[in-house]
Amino acid sequence: MVVLSSGVTIVNPGSVGVPAYEDDDPVPYAMESFSPHTRYATMDGTTVSFHQVEYDWNGAAKRASELGRPDWARSIATGRMQ
Repeated sequence: MVVLSSGVTIVNPGSVGVPAYEDDDPVPYAMESFSPHTRYATMDGTTVSFHQVEYDWNGAAKRASELGRPDWARSIATGRMQ
């Protein structure tokens, strides 16, 4: 969570379904949560609550692998790209 000098609060708890990914736009970068948990945030007025949820990430990783996406399988199972 970041509060800008303008008073705007920015909350980015991560991705509900993609705990790690790489992209080339606008420049090459990688995002890693280092955890397979699903994450989200809720806001009540000015109070932000962060949540993480367990799910069958091993099953999801297996399915990604079966679909020919070993990169997604690794990301889903570990929250890491490497």
